Amino acid sequence: MGGNRAGRREVIERRILYQSLPSQKAFHAAEERFKGYSGPIGSGKSVALCQEAVRLAYLNPGRAGLLGAPTYRMLADATARTLREILAENQIPHEWNHSDNIITMGDSGSKILLRSLHDAESLRGTNLAWFGVDELTYCEEEAWTRLEGRLRDPKAKRLGGFAVWTPKAHDWVYRRFVEPGGDGYRVILAKPFENTHLLNAVPDFYDRLKKSYDEQFFRQEVMGEYLAVHKARVYHAFDRKIHAVKLERRLDQPLLWALDFNVDPMCSLVAQVAGGEIRVLGEIVLRRAGTVEACGKLREKFLPHYRGVTVYGDASGNRMQTTGSSDFQMIRDYFARNQWGPFTYRVPRANPAVRDRIALVNAKLRSADGDVSLRVDPSCVELIKDFEEVSYLAGSSSIDKDRDKSRTHLSDALGYLAWEEFGPKPRVGEQDRPLF
Repeated sequence: MGGNRAGRREVIERRILYQSLPSQKAFHAAEERFKGYSGPIGSGKSVALCQEAVRLAYLNPGRAGLLGAPTYRMLADATARTLREILAENQIPHEWNHSDNIITMGDSGSKILLRSLHDAESLRGTNLAWFGVDELTYCEEEAWTRLEGRLRDPKAKRLGGFAVWTPKAHDWVYRRFVEPGGDGYRVILAKPFENTHLLNAVPDFYDRLKKSYDEQFFRQEVMGEYLAVHKARVYHAFDRKIHAVKLERRLDQPLLWALDFNVDPMCSLVAQVAGGEIRVLGEIVLRRAGTVEACGKLREKFLPHYRGVTVYGDASGNRMQTTGSSDFQMIRDYFARNQWGPFTYRVPRANPAVRDRIALVNAKLRSADGDVSLRVDPSCVELIKDFEEVSYLAGSSSIDKDRDKSRTHLSDALGYLAWEEFGPKPRVGEQDRPLF
């Protein structure tokens, strides 16, 4: 590898511990200006991304490259963590400026800028020799376009942009990389079951995921297939004949109250969880009403309930309103007297990604192995309408919220509850802690 010290070029050899899979090897060998690595969960995408970043940092001594992810949290949880492990395992000398999120490589003097790509405008700046993006399908196309525009360092030895991602239907990434005709672009399609390192450690890895994902999401995320799923309903796993059944409240189980805070309509639902199954007992839909009115309606229809009530909802409900109180504080104040039963609160600091929340609800409706663990009382007419009518915008992975302003609120509330009860637990601390 090339290095640069005191005005003269040094030749540096460094052995990297890396048992690359066949698809990873093909990805690194590809010489197109822009290349991608598309694969299912467990196909070694983040490792391939960070190994390619280290490689280009050595091939471009003294130059700057950028390693990015769709959000600050993804950057910390996956991309930066994988890069840190590679640098440590191979004892690669480097300096990590935590305040600026810049790594300076000790051998080559190259810099690696670590950046969140959620704001495309923030990507304007100095020239780059290379850039790499983790989970590109979570990014806006404008972010990639901005990075292409920064790939213009005249002293670079090897200019290139690269990315890794999990398939997400026929989106802009599919059109740019996978459809034929894109000059200067190449994609390597990793296959499921290819990662023998993973399967040797966790032989039932794919069987476990079959229980956690619905069939479409399993084929996309685990099998790595490109499906035109966004032409269908958002909650495609719902079947009224299977999921709409008469349910009775169980007095030996707590009530679960999930809210989506809107002025019109103000929506919430009441459920219970038993044996891993979500049982939605009823819904509260109020026109031109607020949080206090919703509390009154819950009291009227469901309280007292002496096994207690657990409250879930949109994380934005923690923000202060013009009245000086947050929505959740209003609920606490309303039910401060315990004759209604004890109240507890399970509200995240930030909402889960919409895509992940929807996938979990679909998996509870019907998992890839056929398990049904979510049922709804027929009285929940608005929630059932959500399941049957909420759709994606044509040619997009975004939900169509404008076609009917009454839709999405109850299914969103259910998603917040499902995520808190059954979603994956975070491996890191609070979101506002230091990145590295």
